[in-house]
Amino acid sequence: MATVEQTQAPIFMIFSAVLALIFVLVKIGRSIPNRRMKLPPGTMGWPFLGETVSYLKPHLATSPGTFMEEHISRYGKVFKSHLFGHPTIVSVDPELNKFILQNEDRLFQCSYPSSIGGILGKWSMLVLVGDMHKDMRAIALNFMSNSKLKNSLLQDIETHALLTLNSWKENQAFSAQAEAKKYTFNLMAKQIMSCNPEDLETEYLMKEYFSFMKGVVSAPVNFPGTTYRKALKSRAAILQAVKNTMDERRKQPVMSWNPDLLSTVMEEGSLNTEQILDLVLNLLFAGHETSSIALALAIYFLAQSPESEKQLRWEHLDIRRTIEQRGTDSNLNWDDYKRMEFTQHVINETLRLGNVVRFVHRKALLNVQFKGYNIPAGWKVLPIFDAVHLDPDVYDNPLVFNPWRWQKIEGSTYFTPFGGGPRLCTGLELAKLEIAVFLHHLVLSYRWELAEPDLPLVFPFVEFEKGLPVRVQSIRQN
Repeated sequence: MATVEQTQAPIFMIFSAVLALIFVLVKIGRSIPNRRMKLPPGTMGWPFLGETVSYLKPHLATSPGTFMEEHISRYGKVFKSHLFGHPTIVSVDPELNKFILQNEDRLFQCSYPSSIGGILGKWSMLVLVGDMHKDMRAIALNFMSNSKLKNSLLQDIETHALLTLNSWKENQAFSAQAEAKKYTFNLMAKQIMSCNPEDLETEYLMKEYFSFMKGVVSAPVNFPGTTYRKALKSRAAILQAVKNTMDERRKQPVMSWNPDLLSTVMEEGSLNTEQILDLVLNLLFAGHETSSIALALAIYFLAQSPESEKQLRWEHLDIRRTIEQRGTDSNLNWDDYKRMEFTQHVINETLRLGNVVRFVHRKALLNVQFKGYNIPAGWKVLPIFDAVHLDPDVYDNPLVFNPWRWQKIEGSTYFTPFGGGPRLCTGLELAKLEIAVFLHHLVLSYRWELAEPDLPLVFPFVEFEKGLPVRVQSIRQN
């Protein structure tokens, strides 16, 4: 007579076989649409890890990196991969990149890794979508509008540039990268919270901010001693300092508040405290990162291009003569800035070759077809900017620093150093103005050279390996 266990064994085996069959049929059913869909070629890499580690491997900022070079050579300018934890379509095709950026919130949507929102805040413009993003963006655009740049920011930018340059000592090596970061941070802290460069509070905020920035690009491992944990602590310290300033202002009449961005958003009352704090942190990030590294890259490229430096100095000598003819007004004005044509060529070429912003994160909202390939709904999409900027099919001799190419250039519609479409960087014009004003006084005050060889590397943000050590000599003594 069979025992209960003996009777149950065949039943269990049959049940397991049925489950296995159902599983196989479901997998086959799910794979049928994928077979009909012609995905771009590529490989998904290792299980779970995908190819993220290979893609983020440090490399020269003036190259797309080994990962991109090998994949483009093997699969072409559009390929599939598994990056940042998701199946991904990678695009180095300038037409597809433009198409993705222009179809924001229709076919594609901003979709950064959750760790970015964890460090920048859930109200950061980088991760927000929809109406809330538009509202935050409108505040930022008003803060950095052309009228604000022209009527108030220009004077402060020149003041901070001169403060930085006048602190330099001749024939002593110093980090140009650190000086560029200090210049742009102090400027943004002044505009956002009325912090003065000489204040201890400003130094404290700057120290915490640089610690915070290291966490933005670190592995999101929240354990004691990790870079990410330290960054979260620095984030909390920065936000507490901002909140303390808000609390102090609320104790005073509105008419006595400093005329800065913080006062503006507090007085309007459309944002709650958490939203204001994330906005302040976001604007520090947006107004500092691109400008500071782009300025350091310009100093680096010009040091290796004497003809470019010479042409730049001629342009600014001519502008200085115009300023001297005005007599009492010795400051730059908006007309002076608009005359800096070659300066803008230098800035464009610096951004093209140095590639501060290398890619953005998007997600396909619908199934999208492009040049015979399908981009499945729900897949992540990475428009890669640096590989386009360094593509010989788009730019002649792309690895050569040549500002003159911008006098007449083909393919400029594919130039995306600040992204594009509805999410075009709000700090674009501010960054250009910061760099142009600094270069104006730099080339009129100093000649410079690299104190030792250095290279801009991608970590994945662009940083100089040694901090870009330089030595300067005053032109007045030459």
